[in-house]
Amino acid sequence: MMFASTQPEIPQPKWLHQLDKFVKAHQQELAALSWALWQQNGDSKGTIGIDLQPKPHFVYCPKEAIEKFNDNVDNKLQEILGLVENHKPEVEVLMIGIGKEQIKLVYFEPETPPPVCYRQVDKDLDGLMDVLEELLAEEIIVN
Repeated sequence: MMFASTQPEIPQPKWLHQLDKFVKAHQQELAALSWALWQQNGDSKGTIGIDLQPKPHFVYCPKEAIEKFNDNVDNKLQEILGLVENHKPEVEVLMIGIGKEQIKLVYFEPETPPPVCYRQVDKDLDGLMDVLEELLAEEIIVN
């Protein structure tokens, strides 16, 4: 007996797949950026976000904004809030991809810890951010 899906399948925006590929290809650089921003600000400004509109750039997502958004979507972001609350920046990378009407959690534990990634990447924070934003703009197309 076949079971029918009770919810219609919603086509996934292309940027979700593109962001996955980008993260996989640039884990070391993203881990380095994550650590550098943590060293500079701790969690005082919130979680790092990758805002894809109008062109890809890094932003901060304050915890209060994520909590308010969670309230607006009937608590569907509880898991994200739990990860934000328990984030271990010395071993994990946590970012939120922000696209048209959707968000995507970027969460991984790189093979090399973020502090080591930052030491291995031969760029300062601003240079690293500039390079990653250029690569994002080349590799992710949001319609």
